[in-house]
Formats: sequence, structure tokens, C-alpha cells
Amino acid sequence: MMFVLSSPSGAGKTTLSRRLIASDSDIEMSISVTTRQPRPGEVDGEDYHFITKDRFDQMVKAGALLEHARVFDQHYGTPRAPVETALKAGRDVLFDIDWQGAQQLREAAHDDFVSVFVLPPSVEELERRLRARAQDSADVVARRMTKAADEMSHYAEYDYVIVNVDIDRAETEVKAILAAERVRRLRQIGLDGFVRKLRSEI
Repeated sequence: MMFVLSSPSGAGKTTLSRRLIASDSDIEMSISVTTRQPRPGEVDGEDYHFITKDRFDQMVKAGALLEHARVFDQHYGTPRAPVETALKAGRDVLFDIDWQGAQQLREAAHDDFVSVFVLPPSVEELERRLRARAQDSADVVARRMTKAADEMSHYAEYDYVIVNVDIDRAETEVKAILAAERVRRLRQIGLDGFVRKLRSEI
């Protein structure tokens, strides 16, 4: 399935994504392309694929992106080929994207799509987390806080909502959602044949 985590900047989706990838060998991360510059500590090919605007436009025109959006004057998108390869191999794919990308993926994925929106416990805590990252200027933090209100208005479009009061508890809740979705009847390949076999042996 396509498993999406979204949140306003600073609410915890990236931390939760990294924890999930580190603890679950059956899911892999979709690495987005972006036209923005790397932040301190970010590695090309691990955190994002950092590309030029011209290259991004070429990918959009060629249909090489499953979804794409403009955020804070920069462009982000999901490369199609690695996701389709992983899904065909029977692996789940994790996405750390915003609501715009989630809407586009839902249209493409239909039943093989699960979405989780992560909310901060308060506006004050969200701002504290953004400032604690020390990655953005005061002006950028202010812009992110302004945009957070719009982002949070899309919570009802998601299958699940988690309030990230404590990161360990939020991680447990995300893992519980993933575990439950994996045992949905429609996702268990070969289940009909297995049940027929069981019944025939009685």
C-alpha cells in the first residue's frame, strides 16, 4: 500500500517516518525530488533528490511524477518509477508529503492508499519545535506558522489523525495503524485460495 504521513512543518511527520523506516523492514521510503536547497545535515538521495527547476519541469512534462506541489516557492514531487517497482514487489511505501500530494496520490492509488495526519498538541508547541530545529530564519518560521492553519484545515481528508503530544506514543499509534491496514481482507493476497484449502481439508 501507499502509506502517507502529513502534518504542518514541525508537527513530527519526518521524525515518525524515520522511526518507522528504521523499525519495519517491510516498508520503504519514497524519496521526493525538490528544487529547494539542502538543509544542514540533509543528504542528497537519502532525504531528498535535490534537482534544478528545469529538471523538475521535465519530469512533470514526462509524467515521471506521481504527484507534485509547490510549497513555500519551492517544488516537490514523488518519482513514479521507484514507487511502482516497490509496490509490484509486494512492499509498502511510506510518503512524507503534504495534503496536496496526498490528494493526488489518493486519486492514483484508490484502495491501496492509507493516510495519517499528524497534529501538534498546541500552536505554542508547534512554534517551539520549529524554532528548536534552528534550520529556518525567523521570517521562514513565521511563514510556516501562517501556513500551518491552512494545512491543518485538511485533517478531515485523512483516514486517521494523531495528536503528537509525545513522539513515542505517536510512533506506537502509527505502527498500530499500519499493522491493522496490512491485515485488511482485501490486502491479503491469496487469502481466498487459502480459505478454500482450509475448508476442503475439513
